[in-house]
Order: sequence, then C-alpha cells, then structure tokens
Amino acid sequence: MKRIFLLIATNLAILLVASIVMSILGVNTQTMGGLLVFAAIFGFGGSFISLAISKWMAKKTMGCEVITHPRDNTERWLVETVARQAKQAGINMPEVAIYQSPEMNAFATGPSKNNALVAVSSGLLYGMTQDEIEGVLAHEVSHVANGDMVTLTLIQGVVNTFVIFAARVVAGIIDNVVSSNDEEGEGLGMFAYMAVVFVLDMLFGILASIIVAYFSRIREYKADEGAARLAGKAKMIAALERLRQGPESGAMPAQMSAFGINGKRSMAELMMSHPPLEKRIAALKNS
Repeated sequence: MKRIFLLIATNLAILLVASIVMSILGVNTQTMGGLLVFAAIFGFGGSFISLAISKWMAKKTMGCEVITHPRDNTERWLVETVARQAKQAGINMPEVAIYQSPEMNAFATGPSKNNALVAVSSGLLYGMTQDEIEGVLAHEVSHVANGDMVTLTLIQGVVNTFVIFAARVVAGIIDNVVSSNDEEGEGLGMFAYMAVVFVLDMLFGILASIIVAYFSRIREYKADEGAARLAGKAKMIAALERLRQGPESGAMPAQMSAFGINGKRSMAELMMSHPPLEKRIAALKNS
C-alpha cells in the first residue's frame, strides 16, 4: 500500500509540474508543434523528475537502511568494498544501503554518477560468499560509473514523447475519418476520443518498452564487463552462476530493477530488462 501511495503521489506531482510548465509556455495542443511540445514536456518531464527523486523513492519503497555507521564486520566490509570500487571507477562514494528481502538482488540508482545509491538485499548479503558479493557490487558500481541512470532516462524520455505524440496524432486521424463519414460531422466525441487515445497509448507503450528493454540489456552487458575489470572476471561469473541457481527475481519495482543485478525472467526475451543469465555468463567467458 505504501508503494502504491508513493507512486500515485509522484505521478500527480509530475502532472502538476507539467501542467504549470504548459500554462507558462502557452502551449496549444491543437497544432502539431504544440502537440509535440506537450508530448515532450510530459515524456521527458516525468522521466527527469523520476530520476531526480530516484534515491528518495528507492529508500522509501524498498525500505533501504543506509549504512552511516557499520554495526558489524559484514557491514563494514560492504562499505569498504564499495568505497574501493568507486575509487577505482573514478566516481564519488555512493551511499550504501541494505533492504530486507529474501531474494538475492541489488540495485543502483541516483540522479548522477556522483550522487548515487547502491543497495543490496539481506538475502544476497547473507546468502552469497564475499567473492560473489564483490562481483555484484562491482556490477552496480559500473552501472553508476557508466551513467546508466541518465542514459536510460533520456531513452525513456524519447520513447515517452513518441508514445504520447503518436497516440494523439493517430487518434486525431481516426476522429477526422469518422467525422467525414458522419452525416452530422461530429466525429468520435470526447469520451470515445479519450478511449482511443488510451488504447493507442497502451499499444505504442508496448512497442516503446521493447526499445527500452533492448538498451537496458546492452547496459547490463556493459556493467558485467565493468564488474570484471573492477573485481575480476572469475568473481563476476561466480556471482551470476549463484544467481542462476536461485529463484526468480520479482520483488523489486521496475524503476529499480532496470539497474539490478538480476531481473525477471520471461518467455519473451524482447521484454526483458536483463539478458538471460546464461548469455551473460557466456559473454564474460568469451570476452
């Protein structure tokens, strides 16, 4: 319930900000240029606001406990390992956190490479060897060092803009066709038009998600390569092998799972944010 409330509140805030910007700019959505501006404001606005509050959202939705003062040797080793890898990668020290979950997973998030959060699940921290955990941490630090949060935000903004713009253009064409064939020339009507836009948003959104997932999979391979350089290829392969033996990942929200070490498995690889573990292991062995 808490996650749902935060998601709704965030989306309402995005709508409010975007509406204010449109009002200030005097955007007229009845023209193609105005519609494109409208689509870009909502498409990029939502993505960048989500990026800006990503650390805060991660802490709230996942219940992350940031380690400010390590309570035991395990937490001390965790912080020291991230600090060493961050120095190797040439980035500022990320915040390090633990969240309670039996699944073995971890993620990185944050608005920039020098203002990031690396979080691991309790299941991973106490279910893996230190070598395996080091591989996982190196993968997440590599995500941060590669600027993947910003890169995927830009990609998401582009596809969001396309979805919003294309759905309304096609709906307008349909409305004009119906109007030309209607003796009274009334067209679809407001509710029918909104229903068509909603359906088209869904259809174009599926196509857009395939594009975003494709780029996400590419970034995963890059993060694996970066982890091999930071922690050693053997440790990264060992971590992936350990994940392959475990249950499917599924408790992490989509906005964090894109930068997790392990993603949801699917029959359709096109929709997966992470390549299959078998392919990632093979890619590392052949590199």
